[in-house]
Amino acid sequence: MNIFHNLEEVSFQKNTIVTIGTFDGVHLGHKLILNKLIEETKSNGYRNFVITFEPHPQIIIQRQGKPEIKLLTTIKERLELFDELGIENVLVIDFSNEFSKIEPEKFIEDVLITKIGVSKVLIGYDHSFGKNRKGNYDLLKQFGDVNDFAVERVEPFYFQDKIVSSTLIRSSLKEGKIQEANSMLGFEYFVRGVVQYGRGMGMQLGYPTANIKTGNIHKLLPANGVYIVYSFIDGTKYWGIANIGVRPTLTNDTKPTLEVYYLDFNDDLYNQELEVNLVDYIRNEKKFDNTDELVEQIKKDEKFTKKYLKNIRLSTLNY
Repeated sequence: MNIFHNLEEVSFQKNTIVTIGTFDGVHLGHKLILNKLIEETKSNGYRNFVITFEPHPQIIIQRQGKPEIKLLTTIKERLELFDELGIENVLVIDFSNEFSKIEPEKFIEDVLITKIGVSKVLIGYDHSFGKNRKGNYDLLKQFGDVNDFAVERVEPFYFQDKIVSSTLIRSSLKEGKIQEANSMLGFEYFVRGVVQYGRGMGMQLGYPTANIKTGNIHKLLPANGVYIVYSFIDGTKYWGIANIGVRPTLTNDTKPTLEVYYLDFNDDLYNQELEVNLVDYIRNEKKFDNTDELVEQIKKDEKFTKKYLKNIRLSTLNY
């Protein structure tokens, strides 16, 4: 996959089908657009091209009274998901206050028509762009009619009668509805980070944990609680129990952290980068009266997780 960070690096090619968007999460609604892009370019022998933005526009244009946005995917993760789908070319535009003031007509003329070249634009059902978000399907259609390119608006993707969106998935994750979020993403939601030294309390309790520091402050951590997760470590899949939260029985922390106790794994993980894939939610985070009660609950969580995994394996065998 070709990744461009500068428009000057892009060669002009009229036979190009383009789509534009932030695509945070690269969820099933996004995949509807991206797969259509890939299929149409393959059948016509054209070039496929995605234009995306970094940082997320809402990080730069913070709406008054709105909380800071948390991301489903970092730019690195987003690009990897594009590549897995089969996207060939991506232009990552540096989104700034200055860029946000560009009129949509100028963006269409300078970027799409003059620099990249365009035979067709695929656009999400509600996508808008440019200054004050005035760029939309109708404006693109006007330019397309004059400049010989087609425009198609892709209809939304539904899950349980709701339109799948990054906002809806973020909401599900914040409520701990991990399976619902995964169903809309089309994959298990994941968090990446480097294992760092903690306070060693898990080891003292008999349940050593990997304390994972996420690399991006904007990455969304799901609701505080205990989850069934897995990671690939040196190519082998290991299941575990993750705690997201402030560990109220053991600390006075106020900022949530991610720590994982991996089943059947005892090796040193310090300084390794891990990807933690969240599969299901077990329970809320709780403050216990003492560490004995905490250990007893961890034993219950472990027993529950092993039964859960056994049922997964049995259902797979019986499929």
